[in-house]
Amino acid sequence: MTDDSPHGGFPKFTRATPPPDYGRLIEALRTVQDLAVSTDLPDDQLALAADQAEKLAATMAPYVVPEGLSPAGRALELPGRGSLLMLPWTVEKYGAEGVRSTGVFRRFHLGGNGAAHGGTLPLLFDDLFGLIQHAYGRPISRTAFLHIDYRAVTPLNEQLVAEGHVTKVEGRKTFIEARLTKQDGTLVAESNALMVQLLPGQQ
Repeated sequence: MTDDSPHGGFPKFTRATPPPDYGRLIEALRTVQDLAVSTDLPDDQLALAADQAEKLAATMAPYVVPEGLSPAGRALELPGRGSLLMLPWTVEKYGAEGVRSTGVFRRFHLGGNGAAHGGTLPLLFDDLFGLIQHAYGRPISRTAFLHIDYRAVTPLNEQLVAEGHVTKVEGRKTFIEARLTKQDGTLVAESNALMVQLLPGQQ
């Protein structure tokens, strides 16, 4: 990679097509995350679950690979692109005119009183903004700022829509805005951000 790469110092990752069992694994792990924060196990079952979790970790540990070689984050057909960090949402529209994604906040994302934790929304929007600027054809960029207006309580286990688009480009700067709504159009949150193109060698 040369210093004038539009990726800055970022490695160039390629799309992954993982085997079917990878999707099964990620969904099972998400379910475990939901259950881990929503169950109160008796002592014997807690010990059994801990043993199984440690055994699974030991099974996977020998196969750790450098960033960009795991399917995580590169499996575009899977919810959250196969990443446990990303919300398990599915991209329905992807193009220069904008990106739309749909999904739910699960029990794992609970903040309190049946609502999603407010801190999960910046993650949702930031990931969406990265997709938007890439779909628009902009070079690899970092988030310079991200502003959110919370308009309503974000429900769990209810299908929501996140959609956004580029509003302006100024040199290395890409300005983006997006909305999170319910299926009936009720506004849940809206956000705007500035993405700044990396200079050569920047991370």
